[in-house]
Amino acid sequence: MRSNRARRKASSVQRVAFTSLLSYAAEVHMDRNQIAQMLRDHADGGRSLLFPAGDSAQWWSRIGQAEAYRPVLHEIREVAEALLRLPAPELTYGIFRLFGEKGSRLEYERPYFEMRKRLNTFTLYALLEPEREDVMQALQETIWAICNEYTWCLPAHVGTTPETVGEAAYSLQEPSADLQGNASMIDLFSAETGFALSEILRLTEHRLPLLLRNRIRHEVYRRLFWPYMHQGPFSWETATHNWAAVCAGSIGSAALHLMTDEDDLSAVLEKVLRTMDCYLQGFKADGATTEGYGYWYYGFGFFVFFADLLKKRTGGAMNLFSNERVHRIALFQQKCFMSGASVVNFSDSLPEAHIHMGLTHYLNRMYPDVFVPSYSLRTGYTEDHCSRWATALRNVLWHRPEKAADGQPWGEASYFLEDAQWLVSRHRNEHGIYCFAAKGGHNAEPHNHNDVGHFILHAAGDTFLADLGSGMYTQDYFGDARYSYLCNGSQGHSVPIVNGRVQQEGAQCRAQAAYAAVNRETERLQLDFASAYGMKELKQLTRTFQWHKKEQPVLELEDTFVFNETPDSLIERFMTMLEPDVSGNDLVIPGRERRLIIRYDHERLQPHVQKLEYADHFGVQQDVYAIDFKVLQPEKRCKVQLGFQFE
Repeated sequence: MRSNRARRKASSVQRVAFTSLLSYAAEVHMDRNQIAQMLRDHADGGRSLLFPAGDSAQWWSRIGQAEAYRPVLHEIREVAEALLRLPAPELTYGIFRLFGEKGSRLEYERPYFEMRKRLNTFTLYALLEPEREDVMQALQETIWAICNEYTWCLPAHVGTTPETVGEAAYSLQEPSADLQGNASMIDLFSAETGFALSEILRLTEHRLPLLLRNRIRHEVYRRLFWPYMHQGPFSWETATHNWAAVCAGSIGSAALHLMTDEDDLSAVLEKVLRTMDCYLQGFKADGATTEGYGYWYYGFGFFVFFADLLKKRTGGAMNLFSNERVHRIALFQQKCFMSGASVVNFSDSLPEAHIHMGLTHYLNRMYPDVFVPSYSLRTGYTEDHCSRWATALRNVLWHRPEKAADGQPWGEASYFLEDAQWLVSRHRNEHGIYCFAAKGGHNAEPHNHNDVGHFILHAAGDTFLADLGSGMYTQDYFGDARYSYLCNGSQGHSVPIVNGRVQQEGAQCRAQAAYAAVNRETERLQLDFASAYGMKELKQLTRTFQWHKKEQPVLELEDTFVFNETPDSLIERFMTMLEPDVSGNDLVIPGRERRLIIRYDHERLQPHVQKLEYADHFGVQQDVYAIDFKVLQPEKRCKVQLGFQFE
C-alpha cells in the first residue's frame, strides 16, 4: 500500500486557487471521481476536522479556566443551569398547524428554537464540564427528542408533501414516495439541524451511547443526504441568496463529518460546490448583498463554515478562500455599521446587531484587512433567537484573545458600493460619530423593500431618520400583501409620495442612473428613480444628496420632479422612531445627546406628523412617526429642498 505522501505525488489533481468554483471545475474537468481522489489523497484516519492539531478534551479543559473566554463561557453555564431546571418544550400538532390555518409562525418557532438552544447549551456545557452526568443525560434526551420530530423544517417552509394534499397510497409491491413524506423536504433549519447533530456527534461520540450515535446517522441520512441526492433538485440549489449557502453548506458540512466513503462524499460535494457558485454569483464586484447585514452574516457565515471544513479535509487543496470575490464579500460587514451596534439596515435587517466575533476573528486571519471591532460589540450567547449551533460553537472555537484585546470602535470611512448603489459615510470628530447612508438599487432585490432613494441619518447612538428593517414574518409578509406592511412598502420609507402613489415592486422600478462623488469634506449622491413609481405622467424624479462633514454635519436634499401634467398632490415623507417636536419655527427631532433640525421653505411646504405603528421582527408593536411635507402648489416642474442639520 502506498503512503499518503506517495499518493499525493502521483495524483493528477493539483492544489489550485478557485477563481470561480464552476469555472475551476470546467477548466480542469473536475468531477466527483477527481474529488474522491483528492479526498483519498488527504485521508487521515478519521482525524477531527474541528481539532486537527490535538486533543479536544484538553482544549476544552484549558479554555474553561482561561480569563479570555470567561464572558461567553459564563453565559453558557448560566443558561445551562437554568435550562436544567426547565422541562423541554413540546412541538405539538396544535401549534404546527397554525401557520397553515392562520399564517402565524411564532407559536411553533419559539419552542422549536428553544429545543435548539437546549441542544447547543447542553453540548457545550458537557464539553466544558465532562464530569456532569446530569448535563450529559439532558443532552441525550434533547438529541432523542429532535430525532423524533415530525420534521426538522419550519411549518412556513414545509409546503406540500403527500400527506398534506390527499389520501396517501401505500403498497408492499413497489416503493412509494409517500413513505418518504415530510422527510423529502429540506429547508434552512432542517439542513442546520442535520449539520448540528453531525458535528455534535463528532465532538461527543466517545460519550454518546451507540443507539444515539446510530440514530443521528440514520436521521441525517434519511432527512438530508437521501432526499438531497435522489429527490431534488430543490429550488435553493440554484439560488443566489442566503438559502443556497445555508442549505448546501450545512449538507456539505454534515457530509464532511459523517461520510467515510469517499465516493459518496465526493458526490455530495460536487453538488454543494455547484450551489456555492450560484450563491457567489449573487454578489457583484462590490461584495455587497442587498439582502442586508443579517442575511450577509447568515448566508456567508455558513459558506465560511463549510469552506473551512472542506479546506481542512483536503489538506488545503480545495481552498475556497483563495477566490477574490470571497475576500470582497468578507469586507462587507465593516461597511454596514454606523456606530456601536447600529446597522445600516436596508431590506429585512434589524436596526441593531452585535458581531459574531468567532466568524470575524476567523475572517481576519484569512484576510488581514477585515476590521475587528471592539469586543464589547460581540454577540451574547442568547442573542441569536434561532440558536444556531454552528455559530455558537465557532464563537468559542474561533475566538482569538489577542484580537479581542486589540478591537477598536468603528472608525471614519466612506464607501460607495457601486453595484448595490449604496453610499455609507461615517464621519468622526471630537463631538462623536455621525453617519449618512442612502440607497438606489431596485424593487426586486432579495428580501426586497420598495425603497429606492431611501436614506438613514444617525448621530451619537441615535438614528434620527430610520429604516424600520424587518417586520414580523408571517405568511402574508412573504405573499401578495407584502408591500401593504409599513416596513416593506415605500410608505414606510423616507421617499416621496407622488399623486397619492407609492413605489411599485419589480426590477423595472429602479434608480436608472446613480452618480456618487466621495471626498474628504463633502459627499454627493444623485439618483433618478421616476421608474420606481410606475407612472407615465412622472417623467423625472432626481434626488440629490450632499453630505457636508462639518463639526456639526449637514445633509442637503434636493428632489426635482418633472411631470407631463400638473400633479394633484406631492408629499415628501421622512420616517423616524423619535417623536418630532413641531412647536418651533423649524421641525426638530430630539435625541439623547444631539438633535436634528429639519429646515424647509415655510411658504412652499406644510409639515404634518402622524404616529403610526408596526410589528417588528419579534412581533412587538413599535411606534414610528411619519413626517410629511406637503407641497402647497405642485407644478409640472418643481424642486423641493430640505436641510437636515445636527446640533
